[in-house]
Amino acid sequence: MSALLHPPSPHWRAAFAAEAQRIGTALHGMGALVHHMGSTAIEGMAAKPIVDMLLVVSDLDDLDRKGAALQALGYEVMGEFGIPGRRYFRRCTPEGVRSHHLHAYRQGSPEVQRHLAFRDYMNAHPAAAQAYAALKQGLATAFPEGGVGYVEGKDAFVKAHEAKALAWLRQSQWP
Repeated sequence: MSALLHPPSPHWRAAFAAEAQRIGTALHGMGALVHHMGSTAIEGMAAKPIVDMLLVVSDLDDLDRKGAALQALGYEVMGEFGIPGRRYFRRCTPEGVRSHHLHAYRQGSPEVQRHLAFRDYMNAHPAAAQAYAALKQGLATAFPEGGVGYVEGKDAFVKAHEAKALAWLRQSQWP
């Protein structure tokens, strides 16, 4: 295992559940839904030890007005951060180590379905998850600090499997 990636940990699901509860309380009355996504949400997947979360809200303007509530939880409010239609927040430990990413989208955004479909597809298709894990490990070896090379190296695989995941989702929704 590289220094960048950590072995799968049952702590990630617990960390998500605790954080989702804190966020739900802070955003009370918004009807917000918090989902676990990313590699820490894929069973048996080595990952950077950062819990990725997907926040689904009915109105991004309402969420923008609640930024102080998330700041009070330790989140840095980043705005769209390069992705139109998204709100991005990140949190670090008291030691300054990144611990959580929160990606927020409006209910009905295709980004919500894309992220959740990829997670569910990887959990339902162990061979695809193993291929993803092997790719990530190779990239972590080549780019031990992560960064652009690591992210760009995953891009083609992720996009191809997102397309498969969305097709799989559509097929599984037929009556």
